[in-house]
Amino acid sequence: MNGNGTQHTPGTTVLVVDDVAASRYAMGAVLSRAGHQVVPVASGGEALVELDVRLRDGTLPDVALVDVGLPDMSGFELCRRLRALPPMAALPVVHFSAAATAPGDRCRGLDAGGDAYLTVPAEPLEIQAVVRAAVRGARRTTGAETVVHRLTLLSEAIITVQTARCPRELATAAAEGTARLTGSPAVVFVITPDGEPYQGTARSRPAPADDGAHQAAARLAARLAEGRTGVHSTVVPAPLWPAGIFRPGVEEDALLTVATAQDGRTAVCLATPVRRAAITGPADDGLLARLAQAAALAAEPLLRYQVERHVALTLQHSFLPRPHKLPHVPGVDIEVRYVPASRQTEIGGDFYAALRTGDGVLTAVGDVVGHSLDAATVMVEIRHALRAYCVDESDPVVLAARLDRMLQRYHPDITATVCLALVDPGSGRVKIANAGHIPPLILRDGGGAQYVDACGPLLGLGLERPPATEHHLTPTDRLLMVTDGLIETRGIPLETSLEQLRTAAADAPTALDTLCDVLLGCFGHDREDDIAMLALRLGPV
Repeated sequence: MNGNGTQHTPGTTVLVVDDVAASRYAMGAVLSRAGHQVVPVASGGEALVELDVRLRDGTLPDVALVDVGLPDMSGFELCRRLRALPPMAALPVVHFSAAATAPGDRCRGLDAGGDAYLTVPAEPLEIQAVVRAAVRGARRTTGAETVVHRLTLLSEAIITVQTARCPRELATAAAEGTARLTGSPAVVFVITPDGEPYQGTARSRPAPADDGAHQAAARLAARLAEGRTGVHSTVVPAPLWPAGIFRPGVEEDALLTVATAQDGRTAVCLATPVRRAAITGPADDGLLARLAQAAALAAEPLLRYQVERHVALTLQHSFLPRPHKLPHVPGVDIEVRYVPASRQTEIGGDFYAALRTGDGVLTAVGDVVGHSLDAATVMVEIRHALRAYCVDESDPVVLAARLDRMLQRYHPDITATVCLALVDPGSGRVKIANAGHIPPLILRDGGGAQYVDACGPLLGLGLERPPATEHHLTPTDRLLMVTDGLIETRGIPLETSLEQLRTAAADAPTALDTLCDVLLGCFGHDREDDIAMLALRLGPV
């Protein structure tokens, strides 16, 4: 403070825009005595040039005092131009005039974006007070805008983290959010209960082929999370933090923000470079801790789902016989395929079956409505039930009715679709019963393809079933049965997808294995549902 108890604003730079040299000198003298740095210019054009140079140098003034009556443009026009330039829009502007000031002049100044209006000559204390007030207001506004901006970045990062479909995607989303909050490279580790790390990086070059440094960093993060709950931050000095994590070949201290999920075992670690002399800074406002906590809460169900998905996939592979393990059925050649959904999607209850009966061979393709472990478990029960029923029954309509009753009794909240085809290898006769499933395709020699007109209600509803549909296969015909996971695409009508499949199947090679592989190549990439497929043709009896 000075002797009058007035508070100074040290280091403030003031741009004074006035075409009268004596006035510029007088205003500059008042401000210099108050401890301000003064940049005097004589016109609006000079002011714009000076500001442009200082913008490139990163030395914009803190406030501009602008005379209303400039020779090349009015002070109001200069203010409007500044407000139209985003880098200078926040620069506080104080208009002044030595002429008699009417209320309309003050209004014009405020309407142009000015922060205050002075009538000169004025007392030095008044000039200093107006400058201080303008600078304080600008700094408060800038600070508030910075907080709002950072909170917006945090909200966007949390939303991205919460919509991640797998742990690796979550780690990458958290790393990108951390980098935006801190303005620096970031590495994030999502650590599973068994210690396996999933890593995400942002704003750094790819890790070298030897990723030993990242493995060491993940182990350190896992040790810091052991036995702790909640969120905590630790600065790891460069000698203990592997070099090259943030920037290849660079040793840096690391700020680790570690959060543990509610299960006490899943942890998320946000790592950013930090200078020891600047450990406190924008990142210390708690936003990183909130992001780490949100990431840990999102990681817990993702990892739990991943375990469940693995169990469901194991069930699928355990109970669906591989193509080379299908039972040999005289008179029929069969090819099957099973493709699990993409890693970001839950496993469903798709299945296929090929069973010998007293009247020929029964083939089935079906899908339990729902996903993951429940659907896979019911799928196994349906296959076992169908296998048992085939011991003394071959009629596909009767078998569908029995499966329907089984679901109603033991799984009343679950439905399923299935298509059953009983093939007589000797005569080529096919009896088909369809329960809410995609009807099979019959592919004729020469390129024709037609869906079998067979329909019926889903299993599990207890509705009356229509009679079987009968067709005749020649030795050159092929019967193709698929689940909707092969063709169903969000936003595309099922009728369109069915027609695309019919056209592709009609033009596909005649060999069964090539037919299946070509169709999977056309439709089966990154599907949201798993795929079961069965193709057959008559062979030598």
